[in-house]
Amino acid sequence: MKTPAIVSEFREGLAQGKLLIQHCQDCDKPNMWPRYACPHCQSENLGWLQSKGEGVLHSFCVLRQGAPAGYEEDLPYAIGVVKLDEGVQLLVRLEANRPDDWSDYLCDDRVSFVAVDAAEAERRPCAQFRRSPG
Repeated sequence: MKTPAIVSEFREGLAQGKLLIQHCQDCDKPNMWPRYACPHCQSENLGWLQSKGEGVLHSFCVLRQGAPAGYEEDLPYAIGVVKLDEGVQLLVRLEANRPDDWSDYLCDDRVSFVAVDAAEAERRPCAQFRRSPG
């Protein structure tokens, strides 16, 4: 399946171990998920910036059954909504604390981006995060 152009740079960043967020070059505001026009000023002058990869976990869910087609072998896994320090939110995968265990996660935890290898980023084109120490 061909990668849609609007997310190709985001996915290329993941493959290089970087978390990229879309950035408006006219109003200087970030946005996420990628759009064709800035949600703040409607400009189409958009680019990408590397995120620091730090944020707050707002919500999460551990999937133990009922995975979408193609992800059945990944069960169990956890997804969450993270608000990055840059101000945007995105859906992420959460790294387990121990095999198949996310019990240490709490809403409002600080979390950090985890770089994965290019093959894993190709297989799962989604940012991965873990609880920040301390």
